[in-house]
Amino acid sequence: MDLKEIDILGSNIGKHWYYKSKANAMTRLISGASPSTILDIGAGSGFFSKKLLSETAAKEVWCVDISYKADSDALEAGKPIHYRKSIDKVDADLVLLMDVLEHVDDDVGLLKEYIAKVPSGARFLISVPAFQFLWSGHDIFLEHKRRYRLTQLEDVVRQSGLTVNHGAYFFGAVFPIASTIRLASNLVQRDHSKAHSQLSNHHPLVNAFLTAMCSAEMPFFSSNRLAGLTVFCVAEKP
Repeated sequence: MDLKEIDILGSNIGKHWYYKSKANAMTRLISGASPSTILDIGAGSGFFSKKLLSETAAKEVWCVDISYKADSDALEAGKPIHYRKSIDKVDADLVLLMDVLEHVDDDVGLLKEYIAKVPSGARFLISVPAFQFLWSGHDIFLEHKRRYRLTQLEDVVRQSGLTVNHGAYFFGAVFPIASTIRLASNLVQRDHSKAHSQLSNHHPLVNAFLTAMCSAEMPFFSSNRLAGLTVFCVAEKP
């Protein structure tokens, strides 16, 4: 999770339609399993792993992010969260990489690095932004290297040595609206190299409408291999 977006949304991030819906999709993808120890790579504030810590039987979270000024520890729902700039091996059974791979030059290499740090059987839940044709100044602002198609992400996951269990697009319901706005903005601005954020706190009615659209999609999104704003992949270390 990008700390730049936390700076924009502040304490409202848990109510914002995008992050609220993405967190719900994440939870749905791992439903039926009960993680004990979570390793959250590129965790930022730990928004996603905190949700799992408070809503599942998970016992602890290790949040790793090179942006942390120092190592620290905290509690969420009475359970420990360990914030670390780096980490050696950890007995995690769930590894989160929520919007991380698009930030690095060597996505396969980064995955291999953390695969080596967790035991066999550990599950990986990965999300990345979808479709290179949606590239804009927002990606520059967030320091992205690329966007992915579903098959591209699955190829990266397999090359790293993981077994792909499931892949799907999310935010398919809002995809026509969001992609039209993004492409129209790109045509008007034309200078895609100019960094700017497209994330904002919406009017409550707009936020509620977009949240409802994503909620309506939720029961079906795991079968969506056609289009969306985010790509999800669930994989496992053999």
